Amino acid sequence: MLLSELKEGQTAIIDSIGGNSALRRRILEMGILKGTEIYVEKYAPLKDPLELIVKGYHISFRVEEAANITVDLK
Repeated sequence: MLLSELKEGQTAIIDSIGGNSALRRRILEMGILKGTEIYVEKYAPLKDPLELIVKGYHISFRVEEAANITVDLK
């Protein structure tokens, strides 16, 4: 399942991170690694971007960026 397909309030574990090398590197540098638990806090009113909680901090991703991250529901 893709991170962009999760609904508000769902928790998942990151399975893999795709995308071009610059985007992938930026995501990995933020500490978003395989096996990391991720919680979907909320979506913006127009469904883009989405706010996530990762390792206790809040981060926002565009839906197109989140579509590069594969997750498993917890």
